[in-house]
Amino acid sequence: MIYWILKHLIVGPLVKLIYRPWIEGAENIPPTGPVIIVGNHLSVIDSFFLPLMIDRRVHFLAKSDYFTGKGLSGWFVKHFMLATGQIPIDRSGGKASEAALNTGLGVLDKGNMLAMYPEGTRSPDARLYRGRTGVARLVVESGAVVVPAIMVDTEKALPIGKKIPRVRRIGSIIGEPLDFTRFQGMAADRFVLRSVTDEIMYEIQKLSQQEYVDIYASSVRNRAKA
Repeated sequence: MIYWILKHLIVGPLVKLIYRPWIEGAENIPPTGPVIIVGNHLSVIDSFFLPLMIDRRVHFLAKSDYFTGKGLSGWFVKHFMLATGQIPIDRSGGKASEAALNTGLGVLDKGNMLAMYPEGTRSPDARLYRGRTGVARLVVESGAVVVPAIMVDTEKALPIGKKIPRVRRIGSIIGEPLDFTRFQGMAADRFVLRSVTDEIMYEIQKLSQQEYVDIYASSVRNRAKA
């Protein structure tokens, strides 16, 4: 109920009035059943604009830091994240990664839609980086329909390091569904996982026309910090 109120009566109408978001290919999203949306990640606001532009509710696996803030602002962020379908997970790796996978499978087992960013983090320079195979594991184990979806110009509205979005039009393009059921039962094969991940990244790149860089985005960001 809170999600519906925010999307249709409060946040949704206000955002649409200010940013005039556009979408292409919305008809490519199956109306029912488990779906994994895979896309590029240009800005922190990707996870807020995409759900506003499609009819089905979207669930994201969000880092747990968003849910542990203090004071009034922390309370608001936590409840806004929960109300918009964000699910807190520990992204520190190891056993935490396995727990995140199980959380995602739980969402899909209920016939819901889950959105993920194969790059694992925001692009530091609007280029498209190598995908991580954790997404492929989820795809192969769940058997869910995979739909590529890209965000357009969100990095211009809210670049890394900025806190207040600029007013400009933001878009999304939804590609045709992908079927990976031919790999069912092969989630333990790392070569299969890399093949699935690379195919997903290829489809994202076709939609976005971003320059592709065959290294992890996190490596570039870590070098920049150093």
